[in-house]
Amino acid sequence: MKQKIPFVFHLMHVLFYIVFIGLSIKAGVLVISFIISLAVSAQAASNLYMGIDLSELFKFDKYHYISIMVLAIIIAMLKASIAMMAVGVASGFNIDKPFNTITTHMITGISRLALFTGILAIIAQEYIKWLSTKNISVPLDMGGQEILFFAGVIYMLAKVFEKGVELQSENELTV
Repeated sequence: MKQKIPFVFHLMHVLFYIVFIGLSIKAGVLVISFIISLAVSAQAASNLYMGIDLSELFKFDKYHYISIMVLAIIIAMLKASIAMMAVGVASGFNIDKPFNTITTHMITGISRLALFTGILAIIAQEYIKWLSTKNISVPLDMGGQEILFFAGVIYMLAKVFEKGVELQSENELTV
């Protein structure tokens, strides 16, 4: 069992890197396609990342299009930042002494960033709902509820780590 633990953590570290790279590519593609749709051809709004078609929104109002795209880009960048922080946690994780202040602060930071991202995604989703009342179709799902759930789970994990650091330091003082 002792040999499988390092392999699992190594595998998770690699998976975190893959997720980080994928989310970074998504954010980059959104930025590039957004710039192309504004500067080069408005027709690019009909085929953004993964076939997303926001041409109807672009024709309706360019400023609403810009607002939605900026929100989508910011949310994608925040998700990539969360993945980057997860890579940092995996890189600095020590199985022999898992409860340390650095890891605890990093996990707490992930929960806070996820909370902010979730709130921003819900705001964006409400904006999209408002646009739908104007008969404008915006085929984007920001996933705000899922991100908020994730933030809650990570926050609880951060609290467990805080308590672990506290107990570990008490044990070191009594020895």
